[in-house]
Amino acid sequence: MERTEFLTKYTTAKAKRAVWEDHWQDCYDYVMPQRSSFSNISIAGDKKADKLYDATAPDAVDNLGANLLANLTPPWSPWFSLRCGPALSAKEKDAAGPVLERDGNIVQSHFDRSNFTVEIHQCYLDLIIGGTSCLLFEEAPIGDLSAFKFTAVPLNQVVLEEGADGKLNTTYREYKLTYNQLKKKFPKVDYPKFLISDADKDSQTKFDCIEAVMPSGNSFLYKAVLKDYELDLKETKMEHSPFINFRWVKSPGEIYGRSPVMKILPDIKTANKVVELILKNASIAATGVWQADDDGVLNPATVKLVPGAIIPKAVGSAGLTPLRMPGNFDVSQIVINDLRDRIRHALWTDRLGVVGSRQMTATEVLERTAEMSQILGATFGRLQSELMNPLVLKAMSILKRRGEISDLRVDGRFVYLEYNSPLAQSQSQMDVKNILYWIQSANAIGADGSKAINVVETAKWLGKKLGVPDKLINEQIGIPEISLQDSVSI
Repeated sequence: MERTEFLTKYTTAKAKRAVWEDHWQDCYDYVMPQRSSFSNISIAGDKKADKLYDATAPDAVDNLGANLLANLTPPWSPWFSLRCGPALSAKEKDAAGPVLERDGNIVQSHFDRSNFTVEIHQCYLDLIIGGTSCLLFEEAPIGDLSAFKFTAVPLNQVVLEEGADGKLNTTYREYKLTYNQLKKKFPKVDYPKFLISDADKDSQTKFDCIEAVMPSGNSFLYKAVLKDYELDLKETKMEHSPFINFRWVKSPGEIYGRSPVMKILPDIKTANKVVELILKNASIAATGVWQADDDGVLNPATVKLVPGAIIPKAVGSAGLTPLRMPGNFDVSQIVINDLRDRIRHALWTDRLGVVGSRQMTATEVLERTAEMSQILGATFGRLQSELMNPLVLKAMSILKRRGEISDLRVDGRFVYLEYNSPLAQSQSQMDVKNILYWIQSANAIGADGSKAINVVETAKWLGKKLGVPDKLINEQIGIPEISLQDSVSI
C-alpha cells in the first residue's frame, strides 16, 4: 500500500473518532483520570485527581473490573477447554479426548505464565469506562517463560474501522517511540542520517509512529510508518491480527462501543458537585461567618480566629459577633445517598459484589449467579465473539507453529471451544438444576416414572455440563452391540 493512501485512510478514520474524544475524556476525568488523556498536554505523574470529590464511581469501576476478570478470564484457573465435536464417533472421542485435554492445558499454561492477567484487567477497565478496548497480542521471543506477550493499548492511541461483517478488523495505532525503541522494534530499517542526528540531540526525543493492521483477502496486512518523516518502517502479511478489539454495547451505525459509565455519567457529575458543595458548607460551618462594627479599632484583616486569641474592640461597640444563619434543613445527605445508590446499581456493585453475609445460603448464591448471567448475558455474548474466540484461536496458531500442540482446527464439528469461566458455567448450572429436578420428580411418581430416565445418558450429559474431562466419561457405555444374526436380519 502506498504511503499517501495509507495516511489518507488513517486521517479519515481518525476524523470519525474525534466526535468521541470529549465524551471519553469526561468519563476518564470523573472515574479514572490517571488512565488516559486525549490531549497533548498530559505529563506522566501529573496530579490529575485534585478536582474529584466523590470516589463512589472509581470504586465501583474497580469492583466491576475485578468481577469481570474473575468471571470471564479468572487467573490461574482454566477458563476454556477443547472438546470433541458432534461429528466424531464414540471411539474417535475416546481417542481424541485426552489429546484435546492435553493441548488445552498447554495453551492455558502459556496464558497463566504470561502477563495476560495484568493487561486484560487494564482492558476491562477501559471497556467499562470508554466502552471500547484494545489488546495487543504478540508472540514472545523463543526462550521466554511464555510464548505470549500482551499489551493493553490505551484508548487514546487506537483508531478503528468496522468491516462489512460488523467486526473491528482494521486497527490504527499512533504512539511515540524513541530512536532506540525504533531500532529495537524495526531493526531492518535503514534509518536516514537526519533522523539519527535529531535523535542524537536528545536521547529521549520521541517520533510519531503509525502502525495499522487491515484485512487483505484471507489474511491481514501490517504496515508501519513514521508520521512526520518520509520513511516506511515495515509492511508484511499476517495470518491473524495482533490487535483484539472488543466493545461493551454497540449502538446501530456506530463503530465504537458505549459503556456503563457513559450511561451513569450525569449522576457521577452531580454526586461530585454535591460533595464539593457539602465540603464548602462544612468549611463555613466550622469557621463561621462573622460581622464587626467599623469602630476604627478592630481591623478585620488582622483578626485570627484561633484558640486564646484576644481581639481588640472599641468601648461600647459589639466587636466581632457571629452572623446567625437561617434554619438548617440539610437535604444534601439525602441527595448524595440517592446518587451513590444509583451509581453503584448502574455499575453492578450491589448485585455483583463479593458475598459478605455469612447467613447467605447456597440457594441464594446460585440465584446471584443466575442474576449475573442474565445481566451480563448480552455483553458476555459480544465478549465471547470479539475477545475470547480470537484470543484462543491466535494462541493456538502460535503454539501450532512452534510445534507445542497438535495441528488441529477448531471448526465446531470435530473440535469446539468450551468456556469454563464462572459466568459461562452459570447457565450450565441452571440446566443441571432443571435436570436434577426432573429426575427427582420422575422418581417421586413411582417405578413407572423411573423407567423414563436413561441413567447412562443422563450421567454423560451431566458430566459434560459440569465440565468433566472427556477421558473420565466412558462414551462406549450405553451403545448396543449388534450381533452377526441381528445384522443379517436387518
